[in-house]
Amino acid sequence: MFLGRYQHSIDDKGRLIIPARFRELLSNGAFITQGFDGNLMVLTTESFNAISQKVRTMSITDPRARLFKRFLFSSGEQVDVDRAGRILIPQFLRQSAGLDGEVVIVGVGEHFEIWSSEQWQEQARQIEEVKEQADLFTEFEIPAG
Repeated sequence: MFLGRYQHSIDDKGRLIIPARFRELLSNGAFITQGFDGNLMVLTTESFNAISQKVRTMSITDPRARLFKRFLFSSGEQVDVDRAGRILIPQFLRQSAGLDGEVVIVGVGEHFEIWSSEQWQEQARQIEEVKEQADLFTEFEIPAG
């Protein structure tokens, strides 16, 4: 499971060091794609395959399904962790998420996200607001321990 928050830098070749704890989970490879909030998502091969299976069952006659397929697959790239613990983020993905220099890597359970430092600050602000309004999550019915 991907947990935690880390700050790293993307080098001028587009390589990003992945936290050591995350590298173990990517031993079978990974996929990177656009996220839904101006970020990037990195999924294990297993997670990406599970999503792909589900997407392939969607009807091609549904315009929303076609749009989602284009969104997911046109921005998806298979990536490998190199010996130095880095992945290469394609330029078009770096541009789509505004990644240049400092980034924040955020574990979100089954995958992790890569955010520009500026956009992460906005997310962190929203998280702080939500912590003050915990009732927003009551519909999720999360059991207490």
